[in-house]
Amino acid sequence: MSFPVIGVVGGGQLARMMAPPATALGIELRVLAEAEDVSAVPAVATAPVGDYRNLDDLREFARDVDVLTFDHEHVPTEHLLTLMAEGVNVQPGPAALVHAQDKLRMRAAVDRLSLPNPRWAAVHHVDDLVAFGDEIGWPIVLKTPRGGYDGKGVRVLGSSADAAASIDWFGTMSPLLAEEMVPFSRELSVLIARTPSGASRAWPVVHTVQVNGVCDEVIAPAPGLDPAVAQAAQSAALAIATELGVTGVMAAELFETPGRGAGFLVNELAMRPHNTGHWTQDGCVTSQFEQHLRAVLDLPLGGTGVLGEWAVMKNILGGENADLYSAFPAALAADSDAKLHTYGKSVRPGRKIGHVNLVGREGTDPEDLRSRAARVAAVVRDGLPTADDSGAAKETP
Repeated sequence: MSFPVIGVVGGGQLARMMAPPATALGIELRVLAEAEDVSAVPAVATAPVGDYRNLDDLREFARDVDVLTFDHEHVPTEHLLTLMAEGVNVQPGPAALVHAQDKLRMRAAVDRLSLPNPRWAAVHHVDDLVAFGDEIGWPIVLKTPRGGYDGKGVRVLGSSADAAASIDWFGTMSPLLAEEMVPFSRELSVLIARTPSGASRAWPVVHTVQVNGVCDEVIAPAPGLDPAVAQAAQSAALAIATELGVTGVMAAELFETPGRGAGFLVNELAMRPHNTGHWTQDGCVTSQFEQHLRAVLDLPLGGTGVLGEWAVMKNILGGENADLYSAFPAALAADSDAKLHTYGKSVRPGRKIGHVNLVGREGTDPEDLRSRAARVAAVVRDGLPTADDSGAAKETP
């Protein structure tokens, strides 16, 4: 029997979490790793070190794989076009991927599809930025079109003076993206998967909680979301994927805007498994990681139903505790229903090092799930509870 080989460019936690479903399906997963100690290396048998910005490294890695896919969106478009011209099966293709790489291209595409978009402009210098702010009203948001993620490459400007102070950004990249400061009630995300032959499925729309620009929690499905808004959001994501030719998993991050238009605006796109979909590992019939593998191989897609009434994911960000495993007994004992996922990363404050998933049965309060997941994450982040002199439990720093 011959099973396919999937090559993943990038050795982060997303590639690492593709490994278990690949093993279950009999698929060989290979990773082009940035270094020997990155997250995915212990999870796969073949993980050569290479530079995704180097065409020769990409070409050598892709030589014996059936499909080339990604852990991130930063591979140069021109390299992917060259690989495709040489016969490499790239999923998603560069014509789609560029809309996740370049926020200006993404905004233009959302407008072209007549989908809900914040007001925006490409700004080439400070005068353009000031004119945009004066036209739509301050504050506004300035973004670097390429390279920003988890709150990086984003600046909130409250006045023309703030805009003038941003002149340094124009020296490194131009044009930049200016957007209105959207008055939203909460952030949402909808994930879809699409195959090269055009089959697609959506997961339920989820509520995401961001802290300092980083996804902190996800509640699935989004509590209290108007079903009509949920349906429109899924339809919008599917339309984007179809019109842009996306394959694999795509996440559309959204602002919920009650009373404005469709009830949401498109924030950003990601064309790969995404932090807002980690709950699917334990809370869904088919995880985003298995679905991505199925999709890029053009296999039938799996079901996307929630396994309980609610599912919650809580990110674990690095804290003072560097010895994560020492906290595992207490963390796992804190909630026997919790599923703990770690990324094999060294700890530093604020770094994503893992997450906790909890699935609630019928009648479960999602707020209770959130507090339970947060408790488990805190034990891992902060260290083992210990007893003080009075015998009371406390957490070690």
